[in-house]
Amino acid sequence: MAAGGRRSRRVSLPGVAELLRPAAPGPDGADERRASGREKHTQKITVYLSAEELLDLERARLALLRYGAAADRGRIVREAIAVLLADLDARGQDSLLARRISAADAPAAGAPAADTAGNAAPPGAVPGGPPAR
Repeated sequence: MAAGGRRSRRVSLPGVAELLRPAAPGPDGADERRASGREKHTQKITVYLSAEELLDLERARLALLRYGAAADRGRIVREAIAVLLADLDARGQDSLLARRISAADAPAAGAPAADTAGNAAPPGAVPGGPPAR
């Protein structure tokens, strides 16, 4: 415990080797990335979903149950992350994740430019200029 009997809120972070792992699969080409499955997890993130995304996730859980593969929503999310990150490692810029994020970030033809917070610019605004009034 920290001085004064209080717990430190500092979290342990991965080391440099874990953060800067090779972006390509090993020599045998096997996918070594696996989701953690059913075990106690000590790290947590909060993800906000739309009602439609949450409903899709629940539908996926029920579909898996019909296929004989029972999984909670957290397990489905961990598996999906593992699959997408393995694809990103193997295919880089051509991965499904990179292509979808690039497509989502590309402004639609004729759409107003977005600011750095992702907010659409009001009509008549000049990119990089003062805010429109």
